[in-house]
Amino acid sequence: MTETAAPAAWFFLLLAFVGGVYVAAFSFRFFAYAALCLHRPRDLRRRYGAWAVVTGPTSGIGRSMALELARRGLNLVLLDLDAANLRETSDVIRSRHAVKTRTVVFDLSLVGTPQGDVAIRRLRAAIEGLDVGVLVNNAGVSRPSSVYLHEADVEALLRMIRVNLWALTEVTAAVLPGMVERGRGAVVNMGSASSEAIPSFPLNTIYAATKRYVAAFSRSLYVEYRSKGIDVKCQVNTTNQIPHPATNEFCGSYSHSVTSNRVRCAAGPILRGDQDGVERHAGLLAVAVRPHAGRLRKRRLAGSATARSAPPPSATSCSGASPASCRTPRTTGSVCATTCA
Repeated sequence: MTETAAPAAWFFLLLAFVGGVYVAAFSFRFFAYAALCLHRPRDLRRRYGAWAVVTGPTSGIGRSMALELARRGLNLVLLDLDAANLRETSDVIRSRHAVKTRTVVFDLSLVGTPQGDVAIRRLRAAIEGLDVGVLVNNAGVSRPSSVYLHEADVEALLRMIRVNLWALTEVTAAVLPGMVERGRGAVVNMGSASSEAIPSFPLNTIYAATKRYVAAFSRSLYVEYRSKGIDVKCQVNTTNQIPHPATNEFCGSYSHSVTSNRVRCAAGPILRGDQDGVERHAGLLAVAVRPHAGRLRKRRLAGSATARSAPPPSATSCSGASPASCRTPRTTGSVCATTCA
């Protein structure tokens, strides 16, 4: 009887130990999340500088980030391809907050062309003499999505590469010299769960590859510039959006899933230079770039990728718009390349 009871006791002790470890890990993650949201925000203006540059600020995450930076007292240089949207966003920001704004019309898909070179020179001229302390590389495109590589339009793929990869690099190179000269700054690059949270992302191969570049670029840039007082972080965005079956495009912007109040909570740890690692919070996953980081630890976000390929509830519904109105490409704001009219 005693011999039988001994193994059973050890089994329950082991089970209790495993359960205790799990509860402790869960509690740590929960309290870390709570601490990030309740932590007193850092004075970004004092820490980094008086101005911030935001690409793709007219919709989704980019717009919310721009508004949050303005709320924290930073003046803004806004880059987007649509002059009218830039004016509207700039007017909204200045009407809500006592900050200055500058706008630069820049079609990021034209980098590497004469028009793109002119736009880069306009950006350099716009920030010359400004105390630019924060750069948010937010603009990106995801079209074409949910398509076999051999069936995708080559020009559309090249456009994606130019915006997600080439333009991000050129804009960063244009802003960094001033940060180096002043010995402070922060660069926030928008990554994607498609490259960091799951091992592969079929039917979105080029998009995932460009975002893998963003992550590797951010890691190396952090090590390269940390001695110069510049913080670099790559933020991984998640969404439960799904592509419209008729257009293979993500309908709507991130506005419905990432609102200003959520970004208000998220922007602290994303932009806080003293944070060395944060968990998923407020619908966003900020991945700190560590000095000797290898592969970032995979998060449990497989459900997010599954949701993107799941059939929508209605084949014709697209945020209240018809499928035909969801076919206008844009390079503003979020991971979405298009938004419904």
